[in-house]
Amino acid sequence: MKQLNAEIIAVGTELLLGQIANTNAQWISQQLAAYGVNVYYHGVVGDNLKRVEDTFAQAASRSDIIIVTGGLGPTDDDLTREAFQSLTNLPMNEHQQSMEKIEQYFHKQKVEMTANNRKQARVFTGAVVINNKIGMAPGMIVSRKEKKWIFLPGVPKEMKQMMLDDILPYVRNMMGSDEIIQSMVLRFIGIGESKLEHEVSDLIQSQNNPTIAPLAQQQGVVLRLTAKADSIEKVNLLLDQTKATILQRVGKHYYGMNEETIESKIVSLLKEKGYSIAAAESLTGGMFIERLISIEGASSVTPGGIVCYDANVKANVLGVQKETIGEHGTVSKECALEMATNIRHLLQTTIGISFTGVAGPKEIEEQPVGTVYIAVCNNSESKVEKYVFNGNREIIRRKAVLKGLEILYNQLK
Repeated sequence: MKQLNAEIIAVGTELLLGQIANTNAQWISQQLAAYGVNVYYHGVVGDNLKRVEDTFAQAASRSDIIIVTGGLGPTDDDLTREAFQSLTNLPMNEHQQSMEKIEQYFHKQKVEMTANNRKQARVFTGAVVINNKIGMAPGMIVSRKEKKWIFLPGVPKEMKQMMLDDILPYVRNMMGSDEIIQSMVLRFIGIGESKLEHEVSDLIQSQNNPTIAPLAQQQGVVLRLTAKADSIEKVNLLLDQTKATILQRVGKHYYGMNEETIESKIVSLLKEKGYSIAAAESLTGGMFIERLISIEGASSVTPGGIVCYDANVKANVLGVQKETIGEHGTVSKECALEMATNIRHLLQTTIGISFTGVAGPKEIEEQPVGTVYIAVCNNSESKVEKYVFNGNREIIRRKAVLKGLEILYNQLK
């Protein structure tokens, strides 16, 4: 199998300004790693013709495959084509099928198409044109001096469609491998990345096939398993065997695989048991219930919740006793328990869950920043737990929601 080195370049000043995150490079690297392609460089360059050209020249000097995302749109600051043309002197022409697609789009929208939209249909002579099934600008594969240049839109869903449908099969063919490469993502909650890695460290150190890669994410941690074999049956066997070994050690924290989310698992469990849930949220401000109702069909298991950020709302809307607030405060186990109990009765659900605490930046009621109480009430029992989370305001709120999802999932399963 041929060894290839790749480089990923993102074009766009908005990336340098921090207005959006460069998640494209992360995702592309993950896909290429599964195919055994080395990604040695990530680059981000602003919308400046000379700087884009210089970045391309440097990439050409050191990489076999250069994947460029962004800069293929219709505006004057979309300069990817122009920079590559300046570097290579390759001519461009208008791709008829792409142009017809663009014209049809504007016709259907009953909007006049401006002349600059024709720019999106320009492709390099001799390029392999990649159909954009979601957006307008096509992608391209250009061969130049034994290098493969792959130009893709910067919009993530457009880029991913082209990578999965066209680019990854093309790269696999370049490598001259008949091997089948497949990945499996195992998802965990209630365990940190370092602890998870420690529990399977010997497997990671001795890994060969499948490979095991721990990855931290905002919504928990994952292990990505990647296996190679000459048949799909052998690949699946390798993945299943490794998964079984891992779950023997950390199975109590496992909740799903691949694209499954913790909230989708919770909604499924609620449906399965015929339960319903409502949430009373103070510091999380509706973030918990939003996670649940993002799942299709969640209306059958949750009627909603109440955001009770202010003490008066806790008392006058949710019905928390003023004596409870006066004696124990709003950031207390007593307040959290009444919140969970009352939301359950108000919205007539099987389960009530509540969140109250201090997200910062200042302490409240002499409680330090990061203090969070989460209570869960159902037909048989009510429980409340105190947590102290580190981080800024947003991180503390997100950790509280994740912990609530963890508590709920563990109770339901």
